[in-house]
Amino acid sequence: MNQGKIVAIITGAISIFLAVAYLVIVQLLDFRGEMIPAPTFDIIFNLC
Repeated sequence: MNQGKIVAIITGAISIFLAVAYLVIVQLLDFRGEMIPAPTFDIIFNLC
């Protein structure tokens, strides 16, 4: 195999690994449940 094919295979493997890692991270964050915003309204009035 020439060097160009080796670089292409390594680059493709890294790309697939990053894509799978991204999907796993998204699934883990989605598994945590609904994102609820911070109660900024209550914090402002409790400081006064």
